[in-house]
Amino acid sequence: MFIKKYNVDEKHIDFQGVVDGLYYPFYMEWARHAFMKEALGLDLEDEFKQGRIHMVLEYSMKFRKSLMKGDVMEVTCKVMKNEKKNRANFIQQILVNGVVYSEATFIAACLVNGRPIVPEAVLAAMEE
Repeated sequence: MFIKKYNVDEKHIDFQGVVDGLYYPFYMEWARHAFMKEALGLDLEDEFKQGRIHMVLEYSMKFRKSLMKGDVMEVTCKVMKNEKKNRANFIQQILVNGVVYSEATFIAACLVNGRPIVPEAVLAAMEE
């Protein structure tokens, strides 16, 4: 399982003193992009320059606990098969001290000449 650590950005704190829910997908995106680059060797900027557009098609997220000022989170990422061969499921969690604060599934594909594919590096990393 790929893990990145992030500190809560104080600019993301809302009027209730917790991280605004719209930032959770951003933390997950940062970790997902790092996973793609560091674990799979896919630099998304280079991929785009070569005509391969990686994109999230949909996602679902569950919030379990609220991130707060001062929290240090671990954001996980792994890739699993999707029922459609031209898509991949990125399964992610945000944890603080081993406790799940949020979990999500991001369904993604890579567009090449307008057609969705799953790159070989992603296929090789897929879990059942």
